[in-house]
Amino acid sequence: MQIQSKVLERKVFFAGQKIFKEGDTGDRAYLIQSGTVEIIKNEIPLATLGKGELFGEMALIDDQPRMASAMAQSDVSVVVISRDVFREKLAKADPFIRGLLNIFVRNIRNLTR
Repeated sequence: MQIQSKVLERKVFFAGQKIFKEGDTGDRAYLIQSGTVEIIKNEIPLATLGKGELFGEMALIDDQPRMASAMAQSDVSVVVISRDVFREKLAKADPFIRGLLNIFVRNIRNLTR
C-alpha cells in the first residue's frame, strides 16, 4: 500500500504499550514502518504483524468497533492513517474491490464471534 507519508502522522509505541483495545471506536488504521505488533482477542494472540503490514483497517471499512486489541510487541514506528485519508483512498478503488472488502470484513467478524 503506497501512502504519501509526508502528510500523515507518524507515531511510536513502546514494547508492551496498548495501541487500541477490543471494543474501541476505530478512527484510524496503522501502517508499520518498524517493529512488531500483536493482535489479541479475548487474551488469545491472533497474529504478529511486522514492517509493511496494515492493521486497524476493519473498523474503518465497516464502522464497527475494534474486534481485537493491538499491542506493541517491540518498539514500533507506524504511519497513522486517518479515517478521512483511508476513505479517500478506498473511494478511488474499483467498486468490485470495495464490495469484496466489505464481504471479507463481514466474514472475518462473523468467524471471530
